[in-house]
Amino acid sequence: MKTKYTALFTLVLLFLSVLVKGQESGSTSSENGKRAQNVFVELGGQGLLFTANYDSRFSKRRDGLGGRAGIGYISIGGDNASTVPLSLNYLLGKGRQFFEIGLGATLLATSGNDNSFLFNENNSNIIGTMSFSYRLQPIDRGFSFRAGLTPIFNKNFFIPYYAGLSLGYSF
Repeated sequence: MKTKYTALFTLVLLFLSVLVKGQESGSTSSENGKRAQNVFVELGGQGLLFTANYDSRFSKRRDGLGGRAGIGYISIGGDNASTVPLSLNYLLGKGRQFFEIGLGATLLATSGNDNSFLFNENNSNIIGTMSFSYRLQPIDRGFSFRAGLTPIFNKNFFIPYYAGLSLGYSF
C-alpha cells in the first residue's frame, strides 16, 4: 500500500513540476499584470465542513498554478470538528471563467463525549482531497464564486461525489 501512495505522490510532484516549468518558460502575463488572490468561505468542498480560505496564484497571472489554505470549525451538541485544508490547484481558462483542478490534504480533528451524536472520542486524521470546479473570478476585483466536485479519500474510504460551494472576494 505504501508503494501505491509513493508512486501517486511522485506522479503528482512530476505533474506539478511540469506545470511550474511551463509557466516560467513562455507564458504570457495576465490582462492586468498581477496575480489573482481570493478570500472566500466554503461550504463542503476541500475544507469538508464550513471554512474560511485564502487562494493565490504563484505567478503574476490570473490562471495557472496556485495554492490555498484555510481553517474551519463547527460545534454541534457536544461534537466539535476542526479542519485545515491545504492544496495546490491549477486554473484553466481566460477572462472571468476558469476550470479548476486541484489536489490537497485536509487535517480533520474531532472531539466529543459519550453523549455526542457524531464523535464519541478525540481523533485526528488527514483526508486527501481533489477539486474539479467551475470558478467565476472577476478580472480586476470583486465577487468570486466556485462550485464543483471535490472527491475526498484516505486509506479507508473514497467518496467521489462530495461537492463544495464557495463565495468570496477577488483582488
